[in-house]
Amino acid sequence: MARAVTRRGRTRTRRRWLPALAFGAAATLGIAVLASVPVERRGPSLPSAAQLARQAAEYHAEKPKTILELQAFRRETTLPIEGPDGRVGAVTFTDLNPYANGWYLLSFDGGAAAERRIYHLENPRPREGSIALVSADPQAVRLAIGDRGAPCTLVWAGRSPGALEEASRTGLPYAPLCDGRLYLRNPVAGRRTSLERVADFLRDHVWGGEHVVAFVKDEFYRDAFLEEPVPHRAPAQPAPSAHAPLAAAVAATSAGLAVVPEQLGIELAAPGRELVVGEWYPVRDLDGVYLSVVTPETLDRSALQGAAARVNPLDSVESKALVYLVAFDLARFELNFALGTDHPRVGWSERVQPTVHDAALPGPDGIDSPAPLVTNGMVSPAEVSRTVATVTGGFKREHGAFRYGRLSLENHGSHYGFIEQGVVFSKLQPGLATVLAMDDGRVELETWSAAAEARLPQIRSARQNGVPLIEFDRAQGRGVPGALVGNWGAGNWSGSDKGDLRTLRAGLCLQASEAGRFLVYGYFSDATPSAMARVFHAYRCQYALHLDMNALEHTYLALYVSRGPQRLVEHLIQGMDVLDKATGKSYAPRFIGFPDNRDFFFLTRRDAAP
Repeated sequence: MARAVTRRGRTRTRRRWLPALAFGAAATLGIAVLASVPVERRGPSLPSAAQLARQAAEYHAEKPKTILELQAFRRETTLPIEGPDGRVGAVTFTDLNPYANGWYLLSFDGGAAAERRIYHLENPRPREGSIALVSADPQAVRLAIGDRGAPCTLVWAGRSPGALEEASRTGLPYAPLCDGRLYLRNPVAGRRTSLERVADFLRDHVWGGEHVVAFVKDEFYRDAFLEEPVPHRAPAQPAPSAHAPLAAAVAATSAGLAVVPEQLGIELAAPGRELVVGEWYPVRDLDGVYLSVVTPETLDRSALQGAAARVNPLDSVESKALVYLVAFDLARFELNFALGTDHPRVGWSERVQPTVHDAALPGPDGIDSPAPLVTNGMVSPAEVSRTVATVTGGFKREHGAFRYGRLSLENHGSHYGFIEQGVVFSKLQPGLATVLAMDDGRVELETWSAAAEARLPQIRSARQNGVPLIEFDRAQGRGVPGALVGNWGAGNWSGSDKGDLRTLRAGLCLQASEAGRFLVYGYFSDATPSAMARVFHAYRCQYALHLDMNALEHTYLALYVSRGPQRLVEHLIQGMDVLDKATGKSYAPRFIGFPDNRDFFFLTRRDAAP
């Protein structure tokens, strides 16, 4: 439901769900949200050492393959079944990653092509144990789901459609099975904006389409989202919280300056519209989340010290362009990652050089499709009630590889890798900036290396996106601008062929201090990578990387706030609400209430994590 709310002298549109809707996708899809209590997790049930070795060889092999062959830890159980006519078939249950306990494939082969079915199942409570195949017959299978009650019996054949086929026919992104102890993931169409539909059509079907898209970006989107406030002296402000992130290092001449962020769509706990640049302000009714604003011209340039040569000078426009930052206390929240229905893809990027493009491979990892796995572009119903934020992810595959520089000549062009629920869709490549969410809930931002591959069993999700804006310098014990920040081609920063890099951009950084570890999202209304690096460096980030750019749908951030009996949707920038769906009294947020074509991050509360 939409309602007009007046706040600090201005009127804007707020969005809310009524409690009767049970909040988000649970209401939209008619699925009960599961309560969850943390349970001690048991060790994984892995294949034999010999089988693991064979699967590791499949993972590394340079050949066309299925996405199953990219899952080096998978465990398969096959049981024979004999039909009434005497034909012998089989049921195969595949745990795609026993370390993650999240995703499974259930395959039926009744002995004829018409009787072959594959279903993608999701465990909504992976920390309460894995799922195992107990028994099978020509019409049903029985699955043990952790320690949660009796085995789950799934009828798949017979005179009438079985539970699996009925769930498949619903067309729901998440169809409940066995009283919601299990979900069937169904293929769905993800929402795309008109901008994305046109861009995808040009890239996929029109010769030279990428150049047309680039021309449109250069001519029509440059400076389109520029917000240029006028800093002024502010009245005395309350002392910052000891629990807040570190404030930005601002120049002495800028200390105490304030701006009015006109496009801000988030309610803050502090009264007044004026925000002191570089300081952090708690978000109202969302403990552990803070907001800050700054302009690059107010930063202390001397803080760069010997790393100044790594960044380019800023022009007069981006120096004054407002930056919004939102920080999440990682002691309170976990980071998650999900693929969209369409993006990022897994085939070849057209950016790669001919010398590294292997025509014998359908994609750089040997695949060009995630099938039979289903990517459905929305938060699982089991996670909706705990979700506090969603953020658009990184570049599409078209831009997710290198055309220039050293990385363009390595590993088939160094396509950006990504992992969801412990399942590898695209291998993580050395030298790339990487967001990692580990199985113990810890979040890391780092440059991936070949040696780090030993940590794959502990990775729940991961997303790579180019090279670092800030990288950690162990000798100095702090973050410094990345080595390629000032290099348009080798850094793969995107922009025009003329090197015009100033546009709307977004990024992530990790800050650590005595107050804790914070994941910081930055929305740069008009910036080059050098401006991004300067800002993240001023906020004492240990590591930072680029996300996406050019439009609000690519830089979207929404918070979900409990306020009394209501759940509110608050967008970082007011115009981002056009990415949600509103019809009459019905309101569905992007990534929560309906599938989206783009990949995204979402943050969930650590309490009672599934």
